[in-house]
Amino acid sequence: MRLSNVLGVPSRNREAVRIAVLADSDTRWKWGALTARRISPPSDTRVTGFVLRGRATPTARQLAEVGADVAAPREVTGAEFLRAVRDEAYDVVVLALVGGTVQAMLHGLAGMVLPRRPVVVTGYVGVVYEKLADGLLLRHGADVVLANSAADARRFRAVYEGVGADASAVVEAALPFLGGAPYTPVPDRDTVVFAAQPSVPASRADRAYLLRRLVEHARLHPHREVLLKLRSKPGEHTTHVEEHPYQKLARGPLPPNFRLVHGHMGEVLDRTDLLVTVSSTAALEALHRGVPTAVLTDLGVREVLGNHHFIGSGLLTSWDRLDGGHRPRPDAAWLADQGVAPDGSYETAFDAARARVLDLLAAPALPPIAPYYTPGTAPGYLPGVLARHRLDTTTEPPATSPVRRLLRDAARGLYRHGVQRVAPAIRRLGEL
Repeated sequence: MRLSNVLGVPSRNREAVRIAVLADSDTRWKWGALTARRISPPSDTRVTGFVLRGRATPTARQLAEVGADVAAPREVTGAEFLRAVRDEAYDVVVLALVGGTVQAMLHGLAGMVLPRRPVVVTGYVGVVYEKLADGLLLRHGADVVLANSAADARRFRAVYEGVGADASAVVEAALPFLGGAPYTPVPDRDTVVFAAQPSVPASRADRAYLLRRLVEHARLHPHREVLLKLRSKPGEHTTHVEEHPYQKLARGPLPPNFRLVHGHMGEVLDRTDLLVTVSSTAALEALHRGVPTAVLTDLGVREVLGNHHFIGSGLLTSWDRLDGGHRPRPDAAWLADQGVAPDGSYETAFDAARARVLDLLAAPALPPIAPYYTPGTAPGYLPGVLARHRLDTTTEPPATSPVRRLLRDAARGLYRHGVQRVAPAIRRLGEL
């Protein structure tokens, strides 16, 4: 029997539930692809990936690091994605995007004439430490807004209810990329990893300070392996702009026990004995596995850094204390509230979200998409959000002529080659 018939969903003459994932950066592709796997039925699911063309379009290497068992995504514009949803009849759409783009896709889907619209799922790729109200209201209108923890679920519902918006779409889940073997100390291994972030801290001086302290830590402990885990290689782009890459700041003689590394964070955590960061989501990955973790206060505990999220965690400390051998001990209640589940409950973290999606798929019909932002509620804000994606609130996505599409794709290919290959080469020549 077809799964769609079991769920009470019109069969559309196919065997599998079809899920489309649209992402706009490497980390959001990771979140979206893994979320699709977590919320999908236990069998008979087909996931198709799409990435938006733009500044942060990930490279093949970045896409391959995800490990989500999803074929390489197709590069599209927003309008092209909406046409794919219309023409390819997906059952579920996962929007792994920045808030404004989620809002544009919601209005685009709402304006399309479809035999049956897809279930729309969205959420956040990591810790939500800024623009809470703005980001949430831009995501309102999705059928499921995933919260990565109990704490986030409370905050999300409070925002929606506070503006008089329906909060029923908020579903508590967890970060989809937690996992890996529990931490076990290895005799004669002592590895400290600093998880770098593209935009935290932002200034060159602050980033140079953190690098200097990391190198000094390596010199103070010559028998300890000290790794700087980088998010991207030269020429690659991430979710946030990296104005001052650590690769460029790491000049001069470096101690032999200090190295820069790339790769999948899970694989790096396999050999980590202490994870140090300012506010990276890698801290939650480490805590989930029981890896000792430290969140730095050297540059202050400030909202702009995101480390204020860890107030009450027991993890806040400084390089001075780490140099002296201090190892923070996490607060168990804080861990539980933040969706970090070293006790094994993570296996059921997506049950509620999966059940919600299955209930929606089984419904005879879905209600129209109804975002909080409309021409009536935000006439001075919404048109600008939609205009950036060449959409409005009354028409379907505009068609693109084959010639114009060819010229546009060629121009984007040249631009990307210039950004990822030519510009770094010129910068290296200028530094000789």
